[in-house]
Amino acid sequence: MANDTGATAGAIGAASPMAPGALLTIADGDLSVDIAPEAGGRIAQIRCDGNEQLLGHGEHGATAAIAWGSYPMVPWVGRIRRGRFGFEGRGYTLPADFEGHAIHGVGYLLPWQVTEQSPRHVVLELALPNDARWPFGGVAGQRIEIDGRQLTMTLSTTAVEHAMPVAMGWHPWFRKPDRLEFAPDAMYSRDADDGITALPLQAVRPGPWDDCFVNRREVVLHRDGQRLRLTSACSDWVVYDVPGFATCVEPQTAPPDAFNLGLGLTLQPGETASARYVLAWD
Repeated sequence: MANDTGATAGAIGAASPMAPGALLTIADGDLSVDIAPEAGGRIAQIRCDGNEQLLGHGEHGATAAIAWGSYPMVPWVGRIRRGRFGFEGRGYTLPADFEGHAIHGVGYLLPWQVTEQSPRHVVLELALPNDARWPFGGVAGQRIEIDGRQLTMTLSTTAVEHAMPVAMGWHPWFRKPDRLEFAPDAMYSRDADDGITALPLQAVRPGPWDDCFVNRREVVLHRDGQRLRLTSACSDWVVYDVPGFATCVEPQTAPPDAFNLGLGLTLQPGETASARYVLAWD
């Protein structure tokens, strides 16, 4: 997972070290969340009953922007093949930043502005670039809120001056669970050359996985006697459980390479799309 955006696309990329910076902490009882607005608007750590839930900065050598915490993927998710796609009859090329492809959007690489804060919630906003990194502009927003033993993350994208394609989601690096309950309906194919999500859908094969699935059921992580229930209305979920130290469970509004698969959303100026991800500890 790498990002080299080039001189016209910004100073930091996915493979570049990214420190958490100043943290904001929200808490309610036994649940607390550390938020790093400067580090891509990500959650740096979640603690429930004193147990840390995420791969933190520096653990297992994870200092790269792409490799720790839980970050928003916006305005696209996963990889865009060769960074190229068509929209409204015109071709676009984004910086190829992961094995020759464009990965995970720009939101996790940029500092977010805190627009609202209380002991139990934070609201953040990001003006999306209108340059080589993303030629449409727009505004992304996040609301991160806890209530008892539940964390709710809401992610939104608004088109401003230009119509734009969009796909959104989350990329949490959960510490390796003892067991994963996951029963998807189907999984996307992956092409033989690049291993990127493709059609048609196929039957679910055994893991370990680095794949996108069609899933409409609750996902449950069991670890150290805790049970974490993950829910979202998103029907596309990526699961990456190849490492021995972490598992990523990523609900998304569309699969990777969505713009080339005809599966992303289209927003007209003034329109907003949003999604929600809920984490609840028993």
